[in-house]
Amino acid sequence: MEKWILGFLLMLSLSLKAQDQTGITSEDYQNTQVEMADKMRSEGKIYVLVGIIGIVLGGILVYVVYTDRKITALEEQFKDQE
Repeated sequence: MEKWILGFLLMLSLSLKAQDQTGITSEDYQNTQVEMADKMRSEGKIYVLVGIIGIVLGGILVYVVYTDRKITALEEQFKDQE
């Protein structure tokens, strides 16, 4: 029964469309009117944004490395106890 439900949902998902049928035109590729990015770049704020993103990603990387080292140490302790 689960296979039938899964098959039905898969077939149903094939018929659904997430976008309209207008398609992509050549004007979409020539779009250079990103006002927010242009304004941030002209005021120098884009570099602040890039810096903040770098700090956040660096913090996540440090956290992952720190957690990995702690887990490795715990695994070593567990192996020594056995």
